[in-house]
Amino acid sequence: MYQVPDQHGKLAVVTGANSGTGKEAAKRLAGAGAHVLLAVRTPAKGEQARDEILAAHPGARTEVRRLDLADLTSVREFTDGLAADGRPLDLLLNNAGVMNVPQRTETADGFELQLGSNFLGPFALTVQLLPLLLAAPAPRVATMSSGTANRARIDFDDLQSSRNYSPTRAYAQSKLADMMMMIHLAELATQHDWPLLSAGAHPGYTRTNLMTSGPTLNGGRPGLLESLLYKIVPSQGPEQGAEPLLYAATSPDATAGGYYGPRWAMVGPTKTIAPPRSAQDKTIAARLWTEAERLTGAFIPARRR
Repeated sequence: MYQVPDQHGKLAVVTGANSGTGKEAAKRLAGAGAHVLLAVRTPAKGEQARDEILAAHPGARTEVRRLDLADLTSVREFTDGLAADGRPLDLLLNNAGVMNVPQRTETADGFELQLGSNFLGPFALTVQLLPLLLAAPAPRVATMSSGTANRARIDFDDLQSSRNYSPTRAYAQSKLADMMMMIHLAELATQHDWPLLSAGAHPGYTRTNLMTSGPTLNGGRPGLLESLLYKIVPSQGPEQGAEPLLYAATSPDATAGGYYGPRWAMVGPTKTIAPPRSAQDKTIAARLWTEAERLTGAFIPARRR
């Protein structure tokens, strides 16, 4: 099992920290001494997760704060709250997401739900937190992608899946977008000489409620093939599934733009993974970043350019 290095004195934000890989990452960071903010859509569930963390680590420093990545107003309220605290942010773990929503659904801002929750919300969160991140001595942003991103492409002509919606295709596109955001942020850090390290991860096939919460949204049901695959494909628990993200966030061996996942694709200890060729297209990544700025209204502060 990956041992998280000492994190005393560091402030970390983990999105989707009420369950699955997010809760496990928050637990392990708190156990290593970090002050962890559990950024969750439903505070009551966050408090339950916090109780579990404190039961395992009675001296842990944890807080629950509300964050709905499908609502840019909520993202702004969250980042404004952190800015008002005035404390540098050492770690941002973009973990939360939604998967395979059966019918096209929109966020509070009119975005396709998977693109909005998995990419545009985390994009706005990351950009708006940059001033706090860059105030820390060695900040990191670790972003969770997915193996499904390998077979995706960014469709700028139908980015919101308005004309042709497929649950799996929309999910895969959103996770490819996450990977491209991670790589482009690493390049921006180099260009601007920021001390920030941006790295990414995928969890393989990890048993979490991500597999069921999206497909059952709005009364949907997982398809027969999907349900069968859940039972026969090799899988692992959140303890192992969170490790690639924790490695990206804390390992001294993680590199800028590095991508990490299970050794055997679906399961296993963490190893370095080569991002798919589609994620390495710098022209598309820059265009996607610009489009995300336009859609979210989140821009890198002028003083940081």
